[in-house]
Amino acid sequence: MRLFEWDMNNNSGTPSYFEFTVFSDYGSLRYLFFCLCLLIYMTIISANLVIVLTVCVEKSLHQPMYIFICCLSLNSLYGSAGFFPRFLMDILSDTHFISRQSCFIQMYVVHTYEGHEMTLLTVMSYDRLVAICQPLHYHRKMTFRTVLCLLVFAVLHPVCILIYFFYLSISLTLCGNKLNRMFCTSWAVVQLSCVDTTVNTVTSIFIPLFFVLYTYLRILLVCRRCSSEFRGKALQTCLPHIVTFVNFCMSVFIEISLTLYKLNEVNIFVFVALSLEFLIVPPISNPLIYASCTLLRVAGLFQWHR
Repeated sequence: MRLFEWDMNNNSGTPSYFEFTVFSDYGSLRYLFFCLCLLIYMTIISANLVIVLTVCVEKSLHQPMYIFICCLSLNSLYGSAGFFPRFLMDILSDTHFISRQSCFIQMYVVHTYEGHEMTLLTVMSYDRLVAICQPLHYHRKMTFRTVLCLLVFAVLHPVCILIYFFYLSISLTLCGNKLNRMFCTSWAVVQLSCVDTTVNTVTSIFIPLFFVLYTYLRILLVCRRCSSEFRGKALQTCLPHIVTFVNFCMSVFIEISLTLYKLNEVNIFVFVALSLEFLIVPPISNPLIYASCTLLRVAGLFQWHR
């Protein structure tokens, strides 16, 4: 179809459309896949809305840690909205082309979701550090203004960092328009570059990672000097965040690792499952991890340090 041909009339190396090459024709099975993915999407929406509404309605949860959890759920809804509607359409479609503009919009949503998740988890680790290491100063340090500033930082920091990646992706001269993905990412677009390009991920991933490791090192040093009862309460306080953070880091690591392999070097089903993992598993697992803690907190059976 002429509509989806690469527009190279001006020899600018800028495709008007990209093509997703991972989709296959599964015949009538596409309807089964569509229903399963729609069920996953509805589960993500329902589970995260429960967290958001519970935190908003229950006054006892109007505390910094729960506000951060609420923002984490809102971010999951944001990221899912940028991926699932288009993905569900592609499952039922016979062609898998996406315009350049739509591709970069989806790319922006997916990467900002990823960045916001990382910075929110980093901010939450700081909250746990203050709660455990400086409990007497917690309410003085974690004021409403501080929480608001931390949330503004969590939102704006990824956007500022990602400006470089989007500038790189938009300005590159591309030697193709076939993306070996089921959605648009800057990694996939950069791989189409006509020149050898290295993407710097230090500031976007490793600095937050090192900060979280630093906070837990501080917490560990404090716990070593305290009683076993205090260590148990500290573990109870930090465990949900630790599980969430490790889960998300593994998801991002898998996504980045996939860029090192060619599509024909990996089983297609394994490739698809791993590439979608960070868009599906964290938005489902996060509310499940925090829901039990939140609901028990409402019931008065579980108390986090604050």
